[in-house]
Amino acid sequence: GMAAPAALRRSVVSPAGRHTASLIFLHGSGGTGEGARAWIKQILNQEMSFQHIKVIYPTAPDRPYTPMKGAFATVWFDRYKISNDCPEHIESIDSMCRGITDLINDEIKNGIAKNRILIGGFSMGGGMAMHVAYRFHQDLAGVFALSSFLNKDSAVYQALKRNESVLPELFQCHGTADELVLYSWGEETNKMLKSLGVSTSLHTFPNLNHELNRTEIEKLKSWIEKKLPVEAAKAN
Repeated sequence: GMAAPAALRRSVVSPAGRHTASLIFLHGSGGTGEGARAWIKQILNQEMSFQHIKVIYPTAPDRPYTPMKGAFATVWFDRYKISNDCPEHIESIDSMCRGITDLINDEIKNGIAKNRILIGGFSMGGGMAMHVAYRFHQDLAGVFALSSFLNKDSAVYQALKRNESVLPELFQCHGTADELVLYSWGEETNKMLKSLGVSTSLHTFPNLNHELNRTEIEKLKSWIEKKLPVEAAKAN
């Protein structure tokens, strides 16, 4: 069978206090965990950190990437092209779902309940997060997708058509001026997931291209705190 995927390299922001929840942030194509962490820190003028939530920024393995003519890039999966109108490269998506499952299981081994773990990301990272949560880990606390999309015939949609359980809420943000991942692709993803029973929100940012901004990160932060509230100390 397949060799077990190597553990993903990760950059971690520890909680200030007792660790009772975890957040996994997946970078965009060609990025790194360290890069995503530094980008958010630059936007906020400080680390995105919490009293009780550990923030994990993993780095995708290096692999040949078809949109770059097969050059190696740190991408979560391959794509035939950057479009919502082509088949998904399901083999590479599924292999990375296994790698991210290992990361989730590490948190569970650290004593964090599955419903106290959030996953999301920017661009391709958000697409990856939707595959992980809606196909394999429907008991996670929530999912966020910033400037992201799913292909028209996504395996995520196929999985949800057969689904009966309560699904993690989706927090989506997208700039209307995005020239790489069109706003309409994000909007269509949102409508499809909503029609399949996902509770979704889509925050629209006029004039924002394929990037993050401060208002967006601050909105995300308050949503994270709502989904992963501080737990009352348990009496012994």
